[in-house]
Amino acid sequence: MEKKSVTGILFTVLRILIGWHFLYEGFAKLLSPNWTSAGYLSNSSWILSGFFHWIVETPVALYWVDLLNTWGLILVGFGLMIGLFTRFFAIGAGAFLALYYAANPPFIGLGEYSAEGSYLIVNKNLIELVMVTILAFLPRDLMWGFDRLLSLYGARPEGQEAASGNDCAEAAGIPDRREWLKSLASVPVLGGFTWMVARKKSYEEQLLAATNESRSVTSASIVMENYASLKDLSSQAQAGKLGGLKISRILCGGNLISGFAHSRDLVYVSPLIKRYFTEEKIFETFQLCEACGVNTAVLRTDDFTVRYLNRYRERGGKIQWLAQTYPSLDDPYSNIRQALDNGAMGAFVQGNIADTQIREGHYDLVARAVEYIREQGAIAGTACHSLRTVQVCEDQGLDPDFYMKTLHRDDYWSAQPRENREEYGFLGSNQPDHDGFHDNIWCMDPEETADFMDKVKKPWIAYKVLAAGAVPPEEAFRYVFSKGADYACVGMFDFQVVEDVNLANKVLAENLQRTRAWV
Repeated sequence: MEKKSVTGILFTVLRILIGWHFLYEGFAKLLSPNWTSAGYLSNSSWILSGFFHWIVETPVALYWVDLLNTWGLILVGFGLMIGLFTRFFAIGAGAFLALYYAANPPFIGLGEYSAEGSYLIVNKNLIELVMVTILAFLPRDLMWGFDRLLSLYGARPEGQEAASGNDCAEAAGIPDRREWLKSLASVPVLGGFTWMVARKKSYEEQLLAATNESRSVTSASIVMENYASLKDLSSQAQAGKLGGLKISRILCGGNLISGFAHSRDLVYVSPLIKRYFTEEKIFETFQLCEACGVNTAVLRTDDFTVRYLNRYRERGGKIQWLAQTYPSLDDPYSNIRQALDNGAMGAFVQGNIADTQIREGHYDLVARAVEYIREQGAIAGTACHSLRTVQVCEDQGLDPDFYMKTLHRDDYWSAQPRENREEYGFLGSNQPDHDGFHDNIWCMDPEETADFMDKVKKPWIAYKVLAAGAVPPEEAFRYVFSKGADYACVGMFDFQVVEDVNLANKVLAENLQRTRAWV
C-alpha cells in the first residue's frame, strides 16, 4: 500500500472520530431538555468572561447560544463524519473549540494534580482544536469521503482529451466502483451511530416508563424528574436593600456546604446531602443562583465554608456571604472575625446561641456581637427560633440591623400539635431541650410572630420557611411574604433554584395584602 494511501486512511479515521464526537455532543444536548450552557459560561474567568457572563444573565441571548451550540455541533459532526465540505466544517469545529477553551482555559488550579479535570494549559479542547486545524489544511482528495468524490468526478489525466462514445468511465473522469466504495465508507459508520443513539434513547424512555409505572404503585423513583433550567427562568429574582446592600428576596441556604438538613427522623438525609454536594456541585449551584439573581447565601462560619468560598471566588464567583456566627461568653469575637476577614458582607448570631443566651439573661453577648460586627463595617443581626428573643432585643434596645426569625405555616400533618407545644425555656416552660420540637416544627406560633413583627421596623429574613420540605415552595413564599417577611432564606438543590425563583417572583407580583410595610 502506498504511503499516501496509509496517510489518507489514518486522517479519514481521525476525521470520522472527531465527527462522531461532535455529532454525539450535539445530539446529547438536543435530547436533554434541561441542558444549558449557563453553568459552563458562568464559570468563565478569562479574557471573554464579561461577555460570557452577560450571555448567562440575558435569557434571550442564552436561548440563542444554546440553540446555535446544539445544532452547530450536529452539523459540524455530520459534515466531518461523511467528509462533506470538510474544510468548512473543520474551521467551524475549530471556532467552537476555541470558544470552549477561552471560556474555561486550564490556567486555574495549577497546584492541583489529578487525572481528569485539572490541566496545565493543555486540555482536550486544545488538542482537538489542533487536530481540526490540520484537517482544514489537508488536500481535498487525500481523505475518503464525499469531498474526494467531488474532487475526482470529472477529473481527467492532464493532457487527455475528453473521451467519446463508449470509452471507459475512467477516461471520462468518473470515479470507478472502488473509489465509490472507499469514499462512502463513512456512511455505514453514520448509520451505526444513528442506530446506537436511537437505541440509547429508546432504552432511556423504556426505563423512564417503567419507573413511572412503579412509582404509581410503590413511589419508587430511580430517574430524576425533569426540572426547570435557566431557559425556563421568568426573570431575575427580585431584590431589596439590607444595610445599603442589594439583597435578593430569596437567599440561598447553607445546607449545600454544611451538609446538615432537618429531616425529622430520617437520619440518612444529611449524609446523602453531603454525598450529593461535591465541590463542583456546590460551585454549580452557586453559579446557578447568581444567574437567577439570587445574589446572597446564608452560610455557617467554619474552615470548611471559608475554603470553599475562597476557591469559588478564585473561579470568578461573586455570591455574597451572610455569615452565621457562633460567639460565646469566653470568646465572643473570633468566629465573627473569621467570617469578616474572609469576605462576609454581614454576620448574625446563630439562632440557637441567641435563644440560649437570651433565655439565660446574657443579653450582653448578643449586644457585644452586634456592636462588633457593625464596627467592622458589616451589617449585623441576630437569628432566633423563639419570638421571645426578638421581644427581648427590642425591649432591651440591643438594636441589630436585621432579624432572622423562623416563620412557616403550622398546619402540615407532622407539625407538633398546638396543645403540646412549649416554648423552650421561656415563661415557665418545662421544655429544657432546645431541639425538643425543632425537628418537626420551628415556629411555635406563626400568627403571634407575624403580629409582633408587624411592629418591628427592622428588616426581617424569614427562615425554615419550607418547614424542612413539609410546605410546598409556592405556598411557603406566599405565606411568609404576606405575613410581613422581607426576605426568605431557602435551602435549595441545584435543580430547584430556577423553579424557586420563578415561584417567588410569581408570589411577589400578587396582591399579597400584607399589613407590614417592606423594610
